[in-house]
Amino acid sequence: MNQGRSAWITGVVCLLFAGAAAAQSQGGALRVHMPYPAHSSAKEPALRSSAALVLDATGSSVLYARRSDVAMPIASITKLMTALVVMEAGQPLDETLEITTEDVGHGKGTFSRLTPGVELSRGDLMHLALMASENRAAHALGRNFPGGLEACVAAMNAKARVLGMTSARFVEPTGLSDENVASAEDLSKLVMAAAKVPAIREYSTDTSYEVRVGRHVLTYRSTDSLTSKPDWDIVVQKTGYIAEAGRCLVMQTIIEARTVVIVLLNSYGKRSRVADARRIRRWMESAEHLHGQTGAAPESAAAPAAT
Repeated sequence: MNQGRSAWITGVVCLLFAGAAAAQSQGGALRVHMPYPAHSSAKEPALRSSAALVLDATGSSVLYARRSDVAMPIASITKLMTALVVMEAGQPLDETLEITTEDVGHGKGTFSRLTPGVELSRGDLMHLALMASENRAAHALGRNFPGGLEACVAAMNAKARVLGMTSARFVEPTGLSDENVASAEDLSKLVMAAAKVPAIREYSTDTSYEVRVGRHVLTYRSTDSLTSKPDWDIVVQKTGYIAEAGRCLVMQTIIEARTVVIVLLNSYGKRSRVADARRIRRWMESAEHLHGQTGAAPESAAAPAAT
C-alpha cells in the first residue's frame, strides 16, 4: 500500500471515529457490526462508471475501487460541500433570500423556475439545491454566504483541506464549472461529513418538495430515483451531471446492516449510475460476496473510456 493511499485510509478512519464520538456526545445510538471474514476472490461488479469507490464505513474497509484516486469533474456533487459550509457558518435557515440576475447561469442545463425576484428561505433553497439540484438555489446560498461568493468558495476549499480531500478544488458553488474537481476517495470523505448534518440528510433524501412562489406552488422532485424506493435505506445522497463530468452519484446507505459509502463518477449512459448502484447492492448481497469478500479490493485493470 503506497503512502498516499495509507494517508487516505487513515483520514477515513479518523472521520469514522469522529462521527462515532459525535453520536455518543449527542446521546445518539452507535451501532457496531462485526465485519465479514476476508476473502480475495469475490467477483467484482460490472460497473459502467469510469471511477468508483465502495467503502464499508462500518468495518473501515474498501470493498471496491476503480480509479478512485483520480481527480475529475464532479458536477453537482459540489452542492454537498456548498450546503456543508453554509450549515457550518451558522446562518439561519428561516432567513429570506432573493434570487437575482447574478444567480442566473448560462448554457445547457441552466434552466430554472426560480426567476429573479423570487424570495425563499435559506432552508428552502438548500432543500431544492440538494434534492432537485437547483443551480440558482445553490448559487444564491453561496452569494449570501458571510463575505459573499468568494468567501464561500474559499470556505469550500478550506473545508476540503480539513477533510483531507487532497485533490479537490472548487471554483463556484453549483457544479456547473468543470473546474470543480475531486477524486472518488475525496468524495467519500465529503459524503461522510455531510451525513453527520441532520438538515443535509433530510433535504438530500427527500423525494419531493413544494415551495410557494407568489400565487403559485412549485413542485420539485428528487434527481435520484433511488430515494423513492422503499427497499433502499439512503442516509445522504447527491447526483450530478455536466457533459465534462458525465453522470455522477454519491451516497451513504445501509446494505446488509453495514453503513456503505458509494461514489460513482462519469457513468456512461443516462440511467447507468443508478444501475451501477443496484449492481453494487446485488454484489454485496450475493452469497458469494457475503461469504467471501471484505477488505480492500484491487483497482480494476480496465476502465471505460471517459464520456
